[in-house]
Amino acid sequence: MKYCKCCILPDTKPGVRFDAEGVCSACRSVELKHTIDWNARASKLKEICDEVRGKNGSGYDCIVPVSGGKDSMFQVYMMSQVYKLKTLAVIVVPHLQTVEGIENLNALVENLGVDLIKISPRPSTLQKIRKKALISIGNPNYAEHRVVFAAVARAAIFYGAPLVVWGEDIGTEFGGTVAGSSLTGSAEDLINNDLFREADFDDFVKNLIPENELFFYHHPEKAEVEKNRVKSIYLGFFLWWDGYKNYEIAKKYGFSGRKAGPLSGNIINYDNIDEKLCEIHNWLKFLKLGFWRPTDEACYQIWNGRMTRAEAVGLVKEKQYEFPIEYLDEFCEYHDISRDQYFSIQEKWRNLDIWHKPNGIWRLKEELN
Repeated sequence: MKYCKCCILPDTKPGVRFDAEGVCSACRSVELKHTIDWNARASKLKEICDEVRGKNGSGYDCIVPVSGGKDSMFQVYMMSQVYKLKTLAVIVVPHLQTVEGIENLNALVENLGVDLIKISPRPSTLQKIRKKALISIGNPNYAEHRVVFAAVARAAIFYGAPLVVWGEDIGTEFGGTVAGSSLTGSAEDLINNDLFREADFDDFVKNLIPENELFFYHHPEKAEVEKNRVKSIYLGFFLWWDGYKNYEIAKKYGFSGRKAGPLSGNIINYDNIDEKLCEIHNWLKFLKLGFWRPTDEACYQIWNGRMTRAEAVGLVKEKQYEFPIEYLDEFCEYHDISRDQYFSIQEKWRNLDIWHKPNGIWRLKEELN
């Protein structure tokens, strides 16, 4: 493993590239952000909003996917309060919501004055896909990513909303693979991003799930989306995306972070707090790729000028080996496995190219420095 000389991202991250100076593509993207004419981008966003406003008659102008998190509350704020679009918030209900996630959704509806539609995929279907994904590809959240992207697109077609507003392009913001369409702010290819790199979905669910249970997992064909004139964009293309600043605005409308403080391995208490099963998913990323929550969170602080690399190194060294114990029992119960079975499964995904076990304790071979 090699680490970026500017931030602390390792070269094991899928899609990331290091240049001859040892700087990662995410840091280079941040440098490019400083050269962008953000006023021109904002003007383009205003044009898009002016174009769709009222286009759906008395229906909704746009759909914003929400989760109970800070970023989606910020997106709803921007579309409904700043750009004055009639906004429909759509949540694909998480498997196990947290108290904070539910309270933040309620605050969004009450304080931003928008309608909220909940799509609840059949639990038994989601559980089957998640369990197979946990065991066979070490990515239990594989199903969630798929159903969120597909179900939101289907909701846009159903309600005739001409615009879907996503948050940031993860490839651009976090140094992964960047789709060509996203270079213009379009999110039309988000179903093809790094989140699905391990398996073809149709092959993955074959002989596992009947086709009549998969409506919300199948993204509409591009021809159907174009026929219904649905445009999908990344809000982060049109304005400087900063999770902390999003959090500061969301707080004004009732958003609250995790009351008990940061989860194990985390350095902040306001990110990814709306559902309970994601922490184990991210821990598995640590075993496979050598980094997880604390690295992600610290890099984001570096990129936005709120933390030095030296400070980030110290925090990550302190936090990265903390196992996310808080929701382990609920994770095991949801997937119908015991704790012992879980720990056996997780070891299947430990990447021995980057891990070793000196003195009986698992550690990365190349520690961050």
